[in-house]
Amino acid sequence: MNARTGFFARRPDVLQGTNLRALAGPILIVMILGMMILPLPAFLLDLLFTFNIALSVMVLLVAMYTMKPLDFAAFPSVLLFSTLLRLSLNVASTRIVLLEGHTGPAAAGRVIESFGHFLVGGNFAVGIVVFVILMVINFMVITKGAGRIAEVAARFTLDAMPGKQMAIDADLNAGLINEEAARKRRGEVAQEAEFYGSMDGASKFVRGDAIAGLLIMVINIVGGLIVGVVQHGMDFASAGETYTLLTIGDGLVAQIPSLVISTAAGVIVSRVATNEDIGTQLTSQLFTNPRVLMITGSIIGIMGLIPGMPHFAFLVLGGGAIQLGRTLKKSAEAKKASAVLVDSSAPTTLAPAETAEASWDDVALIDTLGLEVGYRLIPLVDKNTDGDLLKRIKSIRKKFAQEIGFLPPVIHIRDNLELRPNAYRITLKGVEVGAGEAYPGQWLAINPGQVSAALPGTPTTDPAFGLPAVWIDTNMREQAQVFGYTVVDSSTVVATHLNHLVVMHASELLGRKEVQALIERVQKDTPSLVEDLVPKVLPVTTLQKVLQNLLDEGVPIRDMRTILESLAEHASRNTDAHDLTAAVRISLGRAITQQWFPGSGDMQVMGLDANLERVLSQTLTAGPNPGLEPGLAHTLLTQTEQAMARQQSFGLAPVLLVQHALRPMLSRFLRRSLPQLKVLSYAEVPDTRNVKVSNVVGAG
Repeated sequence: MNARTGFFARRPDVLQGTNLRALAGPILIVMILGMMILPLPAFLLDLLFTFNIALSVMVLLVAMYTMKPLDFAAFPSVLLFSTLLRLSLNVASTRIVLLEGHTGPAAAGRVIESFGHFLVGGNFAVGIVVFVILMVINFMVITKGAGRIAEVAARFTLDAMPGKQMAIDADLNAGLINEEAARKRRGEVAQEAEFYGSMDGASKFVRGDAIAGLLIMVINIVGGLIVGVVQHGMDFASAGETYTLLTIGDGLVAQIPSLVISTAAGVIVSRVATNEDIGTQLTSQLFTNPRVLMITGSIIGIMGLIPGMPHFAFLVLGGGAIQLGRTLKKSAEAKKASAVLVDSSAPTTLAPAETAEASWDDVALIDTLGLEVGYRLIPLVDKNTDGDLLKRIKSIRKKFAQEIGFLPPVIHIRDNLELRPNAYRITLKGVEVGAGEAYPGQWLAINPGQVSAALPGTPTTDPAFGLPAVWIDTNMREQAQVFGYTVVDSSTVVATHLNHLVVMHASELLGRKEVQALIERVQKDTPSLVEDLVPKVLPVTTLQKVLQNLLDEGVPIRDMRTILESLAEHASRNTDAHDLTAAVRISLGRAITQQWFPGSGDMQVMGLDANLERVLSQTLTAGPNPGLEPGLAHTLLTQTEQAMARQQSFGLAPVLLVQHALRPMLSRFLRRSLPQLKVLSYAEVPDTRNVKVSNVVGAG
């Protein structure tokens, strides 16, 4: 009961503090309007001018100590209110200068008098020059630069919003974050865009303030001359000096806070968000390299020795920079020596050394694609010697992206002393998927099947396609080409093998990261198509599975627009990845057909015997996951292999054309043993193509 009583006893205070903070904005607006309308005494002007200076300094310090721009999200509003405050003070001071300026320099208060006499020495010409210089610095340099940065930042932030929102949705779908965290991150993204958009417009306040200050100065000088000479009978020289000094003091006391606020705006928009404030960033990045300090000090010192230069200033600063660099260097060496001493003395301690706790840094993630080479192949991949294999690997990734439709992961290359000197191996997610040997300085002569003579050398097989080959010396290259061999160098051997494996395992290389990047790429051209489909209708996981199914069957995914349009048409009725894949294949039928039968000629394909086709159709109706009886499976595989051999002997593409319902089952079953065989359905063949069955599976 006491706790409840204490809670309710504190609650009115909390509400009162909240109400006072809520009233701060309206009170400030009323005060600004009052200063524009009502005459103010000189001592109140002194307080308000001092408050304006203190406010500008406070804003600059807050900007300096923020870690990221959103920590000071109220800055655009602060910029607006501070500009209105300065303009209202200009109006109030103009009124009192024109009304009471003839009485002396202190007519508008001690602050304006001090700025008019102390800062410019009572010389109105110097005051005008100083005032104009401050205006140029504020208007042309700081405000213009900060405005440009804010404009570019706003544009880039708005352009990046769809990608950030999709990344949040992807993390939410993957279960990495919950709904509350996703809502918070979406709010931060929206707030960031609003902040930079507001900063882009708020910079115009300072620019307008600078122009208004210049106009107010001219108006005050002209008006003061008229009032002093005509109304108060002052001579022209006295009126000019008095009113000009008061006007300069008034302008300086307003423009200096304006310059400080503009600097704060530049600090806010120009800094890079880190875990350090701007002061720590500057000192830690400017004054931590002893070599830079010592070289700078030496240059300044040499300049100080030139006759006619101010020797004292240059030599003192140069010597100070050199001394600071030496101090930092000694400190770094002392820390290094201390670390070495601790390491060397560790074995002599009586207490056993404590083993560091395991952390996530100890978890070594496996590279998606890797190439390990023996020590004799290192020159092929050495950056310092501009290894030829490095260029070929870059070309492989580019060609893959252009032909298959997505950018494969980076291929990580490292040497492996456990391999034979000339051996290499290719890994996929840490598992070896290919290996071979290459001999730099020699050439691999591959027998395509129609050579006229044998070659002396080291017999082997082509690692990519398994064709018989021979490693030969350079002087036999031309002779091998005459005999009909295909001759390639060692870099081409490794690159061809790598390219073959990358294409073969394309579906395994298409991870969630690649799918997300592919979606963002398509969204640039057709944003509405992507937004309506992913993830509203179709999860990213299902889209990834459909794309992997297409790649498994050798279908490129370059035509993402057609793929997404087909998915948008069918995903609302069916979300099964295999059924969606079949629907997408029909939409891509023309491209799939052109892949194996270029041009517009007849398609000479393999077909199924009518009896075999009937048996397979009956099997398909047995259940949702049909399986082939072992005897039927063996017969089907054997006869397909025989028909495929006859098809290839005629130089025809190994393509089997079947009913649409049978295609998925036959494709999954046959490609395990016959990866070169492609299974198409009648529904995927365009109506404009003629089909001729040149070989029949099951006819024998």
